[in-house]
Amino acid sequence: MALLQISEPGQSLDPHQRRVAVGIDLGTTHSLVASVRHGVAECLPDEQGKVILPSVVRYLDPAQGGAGRQIGHDALSAQAQDPANTISSVKRLMGRTRAQVADVEKLSYDVVDADGMAVVKTVAGNKTPMEVSAEILATLRFRAEDSFDDDLFGAVITVPAYFDDAQRQATKDAAQLAGIEVLRLINEPTAAAIAYGLDNGAEGVYAIYDLGGGTFDVSILRLTQGVFEVLATGGDSALGGDDYDQALAAWVLEQAGQGAGALDASDRARLHREARRVKEALSGEDVESETFAVNLSSGTAIGQAVTPGEFESCTKPLTDRTMRAVRKVLRDADVDAQDIKGVVLVGGSTRMPVIRRTVGEFFGQTPLTNLNPDEVVALGAAIQANALAGNSQEGDLLLLDVIPLSLGIETMGGLVERIVPRNSTIPTALAQDFTTYQDGQTAMSLHVVQGERDLVADCRSLAKFTLRGIPPMAAGAARIRVTFTVDADGLLSVAAKEQISGVEASIEVKPSYGLSDEQIASMLQESFATAEEDMAARAVVEARVDGQRMIVATQSALTADAGLLSEKERQNIDERMKVLQAFLDNQAASAAEIEAATESLAKGTEAFAAMRMNKGIQQALSGRKVEEV
Repeated sequence: MALLQISEPGQSLDPHQRRVAVGIDLGTTHSLVASVRHGVAECLPDEQGKVILPSVVRYLDPAQGGAGRQIGHDALSAQAQDPANTISSVKRLMGRTRAQVADVEKLSYDVVDADGMAVVKTVAGNKTPMEVSAEILATLRFRAEDSFDDDLFGAVITVPAYFDDAQRQATKDAAQLAGIEVLRLINEPTAAAIAYGLDNGAEGVYAIYDLGGGTFDVSILRLTQGVFEVLATGGDSALGGDDYDQALAAWVLEQAGQGAGALDASDRARLHREARRVKEALSGEDVESETFAVNLSSGTAIGQAVTPGEFESCTKPLTDRTMRAVRKVLRDADVDAQDIKGVVLVGGSTRMPVIRRTVGEFFGQTPLTNLNPDEVVALGAAIQANALAGNSQEGDLLLLDVIPLSLGIETMGGLVERIVPRNSTIPTALAQDFTTYQDGQTAMSLHVVQGERDLVADCRSLAKFTLRGIPPMAAGAARIRVTFTVDADGLLSVAAKEQISGVEASIEVKPSYGLSDEQIASMLQESFATAEEDMAARAVVEARVDGQRMIVATQSALTADAGLLSEKERQNIDERMKVLQAFLDNQAASAAEIEAATESLAKGTEAFAAMRMNKGIQQALSGRKVEEV
């Protein structure tokens, strides 16, 4: 007997089915993955119980028998010994050329330009920032799938609010390489607002001050009954806790009479690591001083006591830069400091007392810090992912994000006609009509730009395309409607249509850092090749879990209804169970062998399952009339 399960149109076959959706905070210094479980957002730990994954990847030398790469804590611990192949802060390279990366010469690894973007030279070959980020994202993906023992449906990934189109597209490319379906990219401050808004029932105008390891964002948001509206956003994509570490290290070298120019990559890595330790120590309560101690490769030993006041003094220019960005965003949002109901601090770097005091004095109130600043962005992203996956039944979350820079097209004379102003709520679609310049003009070239300047030369070129087939008309007679569509990830597509004839052309704006579809496909193949051993090990574990489940289910069925079987049928099932159990007990068994034995047991119990089903139906119908049924 075959049973069919039916449902109403548009409804799931299984109303209790839950899609595994996560929020990922892909950070400069560390990354996290979170998900909503039992109605509460929580960060997912690794096997050691750690929720924070250092955003560090070390590539090993294939000639030395290296196993590919180390990721996270293992890579971080080897940074001082192998700085040239240990990649940290790769987020700063995303969607950038080498010339666009601030302080690139201070990095412990070698950055060069290739295919129109910054890439990292390693013993395993040149690695793009997307490949490095994909290693981190894949590790978080596996952590989530192991936590739920299920495949990942999709993820909401956070990006700095001031990330431009190229940086956002690079983030999506990294996720694609990691095998992750991106449900949406959302700005980090917005994710923090989601976490605080839902946890605390917050309403009003709030400021989100987000100082991470490598980027700084500030956003002004209005929260009203589950609606998160971003009024303005700004910041500095090249300012973060790493810069505080470098400023402290430079000050210590100056006090010791050492020149930074004589340091090698290993020395810079040691100094950076020690500076971070001292910074974190000085962020504790009632700390009078902390000793900065490091041995350089030249044999010079540096030991310098650092007080909280000295740390604040040598990093004051950085703190002042963050407050200038705060003032600018307040002006953009047309609000005053006293209009702010609450200030949310996000990012591990906001643990520094100087930050909390400076922000508190500016806004005249104590900042909100009751959620872990390291975790709050991932938690907010998880809440949004849960809603986008259809798991949330409340339906009371509406996210209104904004674009950071204006979008427009070039007009005659090299001028910019803005079509989508900065801080416009997204997703959005805006259109404007244009006309031809010459009599008989049959084509129009459109140049899409991004920026706030009036001249095309001062803005960033995004794309060019041509609308052809315009009927010959007098100049000014044609009516060409240009439509800009910005999706929820902040990515742009542009269409042009001549209204009289109906001819049209469109383009999806690709970033200028230059990843073609062929390159993405090639990089996917390469990433699969490097992860082959990991995938094989993972397949064995999954096969063992499925096989064990099959044995438990079969044993349970035999306990209940073994009387339905003949002696020969029971013997056949027992033999198949023994074969599967033997493979499970054999640690050298392959995934294919275990899967074949599991499939054999499944087929061998099909007739038994049908018998049990018929028995259940007979029991349900026993003693009942046909009319009752």
